[in-house]
Amino acid sequence: MLNDERSHGLWEKTAPPAPNTARLQGDISVDVAVIGAGFTGLSAALHLAEAGTRVAVVDAVEIGFGGSGRNVGLVNAGMWIMPDDLPGVLGQLHGERLLELLGNAPQSVFNLVDKHKIDCELERKGTLHCAVGIGGVKQLEQRAEQWLARGAAVRLLDAKETAAKVGSTSYAASLLDNRAGTIQPLGYVRGLAKAALDAGAAIYTGTPVTATERSGSRWIVRTPSGTVSADWVVVATNAYTTSPWPALRAELLHLPYFNFATVPLPDDIRNTILPERQGGWDTKEILSSFRMDKAGRLVFGSVGALRGTGMAVHKAWAARSIRTIFPQIKDVTFEAGWYGQIGMTSDSLPRFHTLAPNIISFSGYNGRGIAPGTVFGRILAEQIIGKITDADLPLPVTQPKQQGLRAIREGYYEVGAQLAHLVGNRF
Repeated sequence: MLNDERSHGLWEKTAPPAPNTARLQGDISVDVAVIGAGFTGLSAALHLAEAGTRVAVVDAVEIGFGGSGRNVGLVNAGMWIMPDDLPGVLGQLHGERLLELLGNAPQSVFNLVDKHKIDCELERKGTLHCAVGIGGVKQLEQRAEQWLARGAAVRLLDAKETAAKVGSTSYAASLLDNRAGTIQPLGYVRGLAKAALDAGAAIYTGTPVTATERSGSRWIVRTPSGTVSADWVVVATNAYTTSPWPALRAELLHLPYFNFATVPLPDDIRNTILPERQGGWDTKEILSSFRMDKAGRLVFGSVGALRGTGMAVHKAWAARSIRTIFPQIKDVTFEAGWYGQIGMTSDSLPRFHTLAPNIISFSGYNGRGIAPGTVFGRILAEQIIGKITDADLPLPVTQPKQQGLRAIREGYYEVGAQLAHLVGNRF
């Protein structure tokens, strides 16, 4: 997108084409205006349109331009925070609601893929959280115990079982989450867009929002070439938020994350790596993730931005790491490399905001946008059509709160990741 191979990399090369859209021209009137054509916005639009609501989606660039089209493609359950910690952070009511919602969230993604026949390379074989060292094993033991107490379909694997699933002896254990899976993320978000259009929604791309203003009981969403008049506005821009909601951007710490994809591996090597096609990531503080695509490319990623010196540093590190973890790959040749921004909140949990009367927003997915974004989009739609109220939400309603020293900390993470990958070995 935008003639930059580092924005969407492999996913842009292999995703089905996006449905035809155009810039908004002129003034339109709908029931709901959705800002942002990613997982959350398009899920909201789809569910609204299916309920008979008139809805228009506007995006400043393209469908899936933000994190929805750049991520690894792991459809995970839950969030980063330990399950038992959620009630302590959010309170018992919201904590348990969020655990139930997000524990079942991958299945909601799979159901939409099936219902709308979305071409996105879906694999339903689970994901593997892989332990590095004794500390990593203890972390996974805790997580497994807490999820099993809630009846989740997870299983702690020992080193031998992990080696068979991953195709590597690098890990001391792993947590297999059978609720989860992998997708081609850009293919999925484009499929959501097509489904929303088929249900009657309108989608406009190349249409940045410049301002919103109240007009009686309705909102006027202004863009450079037209306006959308609506009763409700859904702001679903997350880490790629710009004006007129700077408070949402200020609430999020940008954490850069990159991926490199190898060329398709020969069958004899491909069949030894993630043979059941789970996706995986490790327990290191500067984590690594890995998965295979349908054509047998290994997609390997970590924290960092592919700009300036970062491209060379992270590419060299990724090649070294792959050779260490998967020594059966003798020649590491990359076909694509890309990166994006993860929106991190202060407590690693998403936020629900009422920005003004009838302007609502979810943001802060902390690197887990696929399943949570899908179900939160549905929640937004259900609130608007009156199926649920504020009292039924899985998160408390809060106001955006700026993170301190944000610019300094973002620079630190980008430079720190380069230094770690420049001087450090994989383990």
